[in-house]
Amino acid sequence: MNIILLERIEKLGGIGDVVTVKDGYARNFLLPNKKALRANDANKKVFEANRERLEQENAEKRTEATASASGIEGAEIVLIRASSNSGQLYGSVSVRDIAAALTDKGHEVNKSQIVLDRPIKTLGVFDVRVVLHPEVSVTIKANVARSDDEAELQAQGVDVMAQMFDEEARDVGGFTEERDPNAEPGELPTEAEPEEDAGETTVENDAQG
Repeated sequence: MNIILLERIEKLGGIGDVVTVKDGYARNFLLPNKKALRANDANKKVFEANRERLEQENAEKRTEATASASGIEGAEIVLIRASSNSGQLYGSVSVRDIAAALTDKGHEVNKSQIVLDRPIKTLGVFDVRVVLHPEVSVTIKANVARSDDEAELQAQGVDVMAQMFDEEARDVGGFTEERDPNAEPGELPTEAEPEEDAGETTVENDAQG
């Protein structure tokens, strides 16, 4: 379907551009959300008659979004979740969760503005894009941890999952070797020298006497 864009749409075009999209995308999203018009002669005349107003409204919204962006850019939210010992979450973090956490911190966003490249299903710190306006986006960090203490460690750059794997590896080993305190670093433990049998020595000395 050919449509006229009423606002900038990422990967499609800007205001006034005539582009071709799949029918379902146009009918289910672009047209009902008033982001586009069907590209026919009547709508082209309607658009041209309203172009100046649409561009002015877009500029005002862009200015507002730019002002908001300075307060959101780089923000970090903490999401406490249960996980397995391997760091896999029991479930996943959704755009709704991220939007709610940002709102709790005083940022006015909604779930439709949150862009996740892939579902968050593990512990860790993830970059998340927030689109405040078709021409203005910022990046925030989602810190997903099992506790506030772990979240603090992750915020400091500690790889909590790597620590978990190290601890599991030590638990599987289950033992430590005694080392010679005088041994050089990296030197393998040496076998103890067999002790001489005191009884045999005495008999041998008696025989010689």
